[in-house]
Amino acid sequence: MLSSWTKHLLHCTLLVFVISVFEIWSGGVKLSADVQNTFNFNPWERYGFIWCFMLYLLRCLTFLPLPQVLLNFGGLTLYNAFQDKVVLKGSPLLAPFICIRIVTRGDYPQLVKANVARNMARCLETGLENFIIEVVTDKSVGLPVHRRIREVVVPKSYKTKTGALFKSRALQFCLEDNVNILADCDWIVHLDEETLLTENSIRGVLNFVLDGKHQFGQGLITYANEEVVNWFTTLADSFRVADDMGKLRIQLSMFHKPLLSWKGSYVVTQVGAERHISFDNGLDGSIAEDCFFAMRAAKEGYTFNFVEGEMWEKSPFSLWDFIQQRKRWLQGILLVVHSAAIPSKTKIWLALSCYSWVTLPLSTSNLVLARYFPIPCPAIMDFVCAFIAGVNIYMYIFGVVKSFSLYRFGVLKFTLCIIGALCTIPFNVIIENVAVIWGLFGNKYKFYVVHKEIKPLVTV
Repeated sequence: MLSSWTKHLLHCTLLVFVISVFEIWSGGVKLSADVQNTFNFNPWERYGFIWCFMLYLLRCLTFLPLPQVLLNFGGLTLYNAFQDKVVLKGSPLLAPFICIRIVTRGDYPQLVKANVARNMARCLETGLENFIIEVVTDKSVGLPVHRRIREVVVPKSYKTKTGALFKSRALQFCLEDNVNILADCDWIVHLDEETLLTENSIRGVLNFVLDGKHQFGQGLITYANEEVVNWFTTLADSFRVADDMGKLRIQLSMFHKPLLSWKGSYVVTQVGAERHISFDNGLDGSIAEDCFFAMRAAKEGYTFNFVEGEMWEKSPFSLWDFIQQRKRWLQGILLVVHSAAIPSKTKIWLALSCYSWVTLPLSTSNLVLARYFPIPCPAIMDFVCAFIAGVNIYMYIFGVVKSFSLYRFGVLKFTLCIIGALCTIPFNVIIENVAVIWGLFGNKYKFYVVHKEIKPLVTV
């Protein structure tokens, strides 16, 4: 059995190898003088000023993702990506009170009840004592009466002061004085209705709240556990797994700020800090409520940290849900970036990341334009472009390695999963482009909820 640091060293070696191979293959690093002298013409004369200027502008757009790529590279290399079992740093008996809060519309009551039961059992198995599982829902899901379970139904008549909608409205309802039962020193672990706790994540949360140095935290979510419903979306989501271990981890562990935002699940918050920030952020904060909340918290000077241990979720069950999910994320983050409530200095890095996504169709056009309208570029420009692409390609490989167990799948199936993830890249690029175009021109104040319940097979 390889040690965690040996695995990490092998992963870093593979990362450098993939980047190096792509640099050489794409021409980012030119090994011969013949290649270096390929472009021996003046592009301004060949294409004219306007078209040549557009070609260079489009090429420069590929640099917008550079900050997040550097964060991903740093996060994947500077921190052990294959840590062993999370070790408790204190007794669960001494931990502050924890509320595991699940927000749902109530459309999937059986899923909610099943996951509440599983998460309850996992908490008790891990030795967690001071906790409650709270389900916040628009429609009653009929949870069993239990001293550790609380069901909060949001009244249809409830309105926030700023008119927040959807998940933000439900989360804000819980913070109202006549609803909230938590003290400011207590903690909340926010989950989606499909999120499953693991022993490691519970230990990580306990370590985080026992430490108490930071008011907000978040950890890794993986999507390939137990039954895989849709292999395409699951393999495509391997990028998100790497994103958690790279960008998310380094920004929260090193800078203690959500420079490029965070997710809406596996969120750990101190009650007093959450109530101070609040989820009552109007329409602009109702689509990507997690992003808006993080930016407001950073603006107020609160600090963040990475929580060890992973939680489990499922990737979207269909390509339609996959596109709709990405579209909503883009629209929500755009609303945050353009909101006057968030200062520019707080959201500058988020804005760069968002605009790199918004301009994806233009950046993608370089794949065709570089073939038919080649332009000479400085060597450093070619190197950086290839570096960005190389890191992004490796993220799919790492995501599979982190999500799928070699011992569970075997060498052949494990290798096929890696190849499959790489094969999803061109299709994923197309899907992301569709989501961007649709998101830019579609209704930005619609909150689409993906399908989350697996229907049992019916025997006829």
